[in-house]
Amino acid sequence: MLGADMNIRETDSDDLPLIETLYPVAFPGEDLLPVVRQLLNGENDVLSLAAMEGGRLIGHVAYTVCRIAGADVTVALLAPLAVDPEYQRRGVGSVLVEEGFRRLRSRGIQRVVVLGDPAYYGRFGFEPDEQVLPPYAITEEWRTAWQYVDLNEGETAERAVGGRLTVPPVWQKEALWLP
Repeated sequence: MLGADMNIRETDSDDLPLIETLYPVAFPGEDLLPVVRQLLNGENDVLSLAAMEGGRLIGHVAYTVCRIAGADVTVALLAPLAVDPEYQRRGVGSVLVEEGFRRLRSRGIQRVVVLGDPAYYGRFGFEPDEQVLPPYAITEEWRTAWQYVDLNEGETAERAVGGRLTVPPVWQKEALWLP
């Protein structure tokens, strides 16, 4: 499992070179670096967390603050999430997701949305989101991959909130929403 010296911290501009080395090994068939660079350029409201162990970056997650059109609800889009292949299936991704939830709650974020594997994200309480629409149409086979989790912990649930997710320019590329 996880080493005792793993810690989670918010990233800063000095971390970008480390982050740029992580994504090509975590996602060898995808080029996520342009998205990651734009997310972390300081122009977006992003919670960016790094999992560090022994001075080595072993995982990263970004949560982009977004709105739901026509609603007074602040949400976060969880993407991307990357873990060094040597550390996958050891709980690093889970720690990043859960620590992100904790920090988002403290910032008043009410909901997190994700376009990802329901088998993985379901363990964090994510369920299909039929009320909030992604910024672009997604294929029917991916429909259950569009999910949300309510961070209100027993307060009034936001399930009735509906509308289209309004995202910053970095996410306004239809190709990012296709399989």
